[in-house]
Amino acid sequence: MLRYRHVNEAEIPFVHMAPSLSGRILIAKPELHDLNFDATLTLILEHSDEGALGLVLNRPSELTMADAFPEWDELSANPGVVFAGGPVDRDALIALGRSDDGDGLLALGAHSVDLDAQPALVAADGVSGVRVFAGYAGWAAGQLEGEIANHSWWVVDAFIDDLFTTDPDRLWAKVLHRQGGELQWYAHFPPDPSLN
Repeated sequence: MLRYRHVNEAEIPFVHMAPSLSGRILIAKPELHDLNFDATLTLILEHSDEGALGLVLNRPSELTMADAFPEWDELSANPGVVFAGGPVDRDALIALGRSDDGDGLLALGAHSVDLDAQPALVAADGVSGVRVFAGYAGWAAGQLEGEIANHSWWVVDAFIDDLFTTDPDRLWAKVLHRQGGELQWYAHFPPDPSLN
């Protein structure tokens, strides 16, 4: 049974450390060997000295918004499915919205969306697309920094279009390709290099 808790943007602490990874993407390196993050792009929503919280951007599920949240289907971002946001608390839901002016208080200007609200009121506030994630990625204090130091992740800039991609299956290659250099080469890295 999916649970939903609306996170009021005012509740999110703005504790900044140097450097904060909020609004950046973690690209799982092929040698990470963790099926939870195999070929994933994880947007860091919150990063402080207390830990980090992120959402996997390229794992659409087969659960449609029309089936799960029919009242939100018309306002949902394409593709209209619930995304698998990460391995932590897969019954918890995080809903984010996009607006044309990008004036949300979350990473990349995204909005926190209350799924208990009326979709028409959310749309009237300027939100033009909603994406729902089941579960999230989480790190305790210092854990993510340690994983980066151990070369488990590449850290790159993110764009709002990454969060609301209409083609999640090609997002991995798209994000890697725009990096240039060595990372661009990994855009074509086979899922199992031993079969190459």
